[in-house]
Amino acid sequence: MSSSSDRAPGSSPDRGQVEPLAALAAVFAVGVGLSLYAGALDGALAALDDDREMAPTAADAFVDEAASFGVVDPRLSTAAEAARPTGYRLNATLSVGEHRWQAGPSRVADADCVERRVSARTAPGTVRPGRLEVCVWPAA
Repeated sequence: MSSSSDRAPGSSPDRGQVEPLAALAAVFAVGVGLSLYAGALDGALAALDDDREMAPTAADAFVDEAASFGVVDPRLSTAAEAARPTGYRLNATLSVGEHRWQAGPSRVADADCVERRVSARTAPGTVRPGRLEVCVWPAA
């Protein structure tokens, strides 16, 4: 048994300690909670902003959907549907030399459009530089 003179000042034999694993689990839980909160808050604030530009975001999503290893496949319809923002229409046009591929409804005059330079697969084993134009506008 230890005497009170052997203990550090301010310590008490009745004080508890936290196990390292429990402390790590608590820190992990707090980190996950803050990450989820920040993600939900970011999504909610973005939904309130009517002035945001949809075309650059949709173009980035479209390239992510249509490209494999950084090369866009000219069959655009599946990627156009996947990249279309909710409540909007999307038109994508890929031009490579004299060839053109299009997906989505015909665009309207006041559509928000953006262009991207991409690599496109024109035939098996053939990749050429191309221009991708993505236009979005609110669904009526």
